[in-house]
Amino acid sequence: MPSAVSSSQGAVAVLRFGRLAAMGTVAALIVIAGVWGSWGTAQYVMLTKGREQGTIEVTRCGAKTCTGPFTPLSAGARPRRSVVLQKTVAVRRGTTYTVVVKPDSDDVVRSGPAGILYAWVPLGGALLLAAVVVAGGLRRARPAWVLAGAGTALLTAAFLVL
Repeated sequence: MPSAVSSSQGAVAVLRFGRLAAMGTVAALIVIAGVWGSWGTAQYVMLTKGREQGTIEVTRCGAKTCTGPFTPLSAGARPRRSVVLQKTVAVRRGTTYTVVVKPDSDDVVRSGPAGILYAWVPLGGALLLAAVVVAGGLRRARPAWVLAGAGTALLTAAFLVL
């Protein structure tokens, strides 16, 4: 007949495993969501082969977007009178930026190191959030510090380059 001590130890082990499984799943989902959120823009910036590349001289800015003429730099790119660039704190009227045109549209995203780092900003935020889950939910301090350090480095690099 099992004793009360052995059954309570079994219950503690099951609860500990359940906590680890649940928090591990949450942390993994947060990081996956960060990659998913970043990849929507990063794919255009990182995989530029066959895409129209050029520059935009920002002439007008609204609340959320800026526009200006597109000057092609790559073979096969065509000039456009006006393309749309998402407005961020780093986009200023009168400045020229290197960009990549999204296929079948007049939307552009910044290219080069600034564009790559800016595209991965959602992953940086996800890494910081996952670090909190790993530290608190999984009680793993070192992996949490690694995640937090990677997220902080990514966000800081994006801030400095933009």
